[in-house]
Amino acid sequence: MNRCAPHLFTLFLVLAATAPLASLPARAQPSAEFKPAVRQFPAAALRGEIVVQTPPGILLDGKADRLSPGARIRDANNLLVMSGALANQKVVVNYLRESGGNVHEVWILNSEEVKQKRPNTKASWFSFGSSADADTPASVKAP
Repeated sequence: MNRCAPHLFTLFLVLAATAPLASLPARAQPSAEFKPAVRQFPAAALRGEIVVQTPPGILLDGKADRLSPGARIRDANNLLVMSGALANQKVVVNYLRESGGNVHEVWILNSEEVKQKRPNTKASWFSFGSSADADTPASVKAP
C-alpha cells in the first residue's frame, strides 16, 4: 500500500505542463524608459539636505535641528522609514515643520523630484503688506 505514488504522478504532470513556459523569453522594459513617479507635495513644503545624527538630532542644510516627536520620514517610494536607518546619510528632501518649529514631515526625493524647483527659505507666518503694494510701481509709493 504505497500512498506516495499518486502524489508523485500528479507532481510529474504539473512539471510536464509548465516546462514549455520556462522556455519563453522574459519581457522586461528597458531601464532607459523608466522614470520615477513625481509626488505632489504641500505648497508649504521646503527643500533641504538632511543628515540624521543621533535621532531626533539632525543637520538641516548644515545647521543643527530636531525632528518632532512622531516625525514621519518617507523614502523615494513613499514608504515610512525610521530615522535611525538614515544615520550619517546626506539626503535631499522636502520637509514641513510643526508649530513648535521642529521638522515633522520629511519626503526623501527621487531623481525626478530633485529636478523640480522648490523654495528652501523659511515660510513666514505673517504678511505685513497688501496686494496693492505689489501692483503699485516703486516710483508711485510713498517714502
